[in-house]
Amino acid sequence: MARPRTFDQPSVLAAAMDQFWRRGYEATSVRDLASAMSITGASLYNAFGDKRSLFRHCLDAYLDTYARRRIVELDASEDPIRGIRIFFDDLVQASLKDRRGCLLVNSAMEVAPWDSELAAVIQASLREIEDGFHRALERLPAGPHSRNRRDARATARLMLSAVIALRVLARAGGDGDRLRSIARSGMALAEDWQGR
Repeated sequence: MARPRTFDQPSVLAAAMDQFWRRGYEATSVRDLASAMSITGASLYNAFGDKRSLFRHCLDAYLDTYARRRIVELDASEDPIRGIRIFFDDLVQASLKDRRGCLLVNSAMEVAPWDSELAAVIQASLREIEDGFHRALERLPAGPHSRNRRDARATARLMLSAVIALRVLARAGGDGDRLRSIARSGMALAEDWQGR
């Protein structure tokens, strides 16, 4: 009869996520993971499968903890412009406080080129952020100069591009002024789309 797990799964998953986030997928060994998680390699395999499977769990946990939380807050905002501003302001503050960048964006650059299955997961995850922006744009009332409004989907994609640029620059050591400038550009896309 198998013994029950004697560790707190969310805590060990957070420790694994931190390793992947700091070091990247390739540079993180199973030994590094087991040590950070304070479990044996056998326990790691029994609970999560192989390193790749654990990485997939970490991506899901990251999305739930960070990206999806921001999207939920954006969806709940009564004023979509204010919600988008809060989204970008929060992102700038998080990026300045934690220079690991975004696990999702980091993985898009490192893992997606050689793993088509994980690339599909990463693309779908980035699409969730884009979809959040798209829903916010669609909720905006038409402004007085809105006859030239661009396609909401294309604008949402440009806003996602601003998010990615901000996160990459933060990981590379970009200063607050540069990050806030990118955030303002993302905001301007929403305001221009509304035709304010």
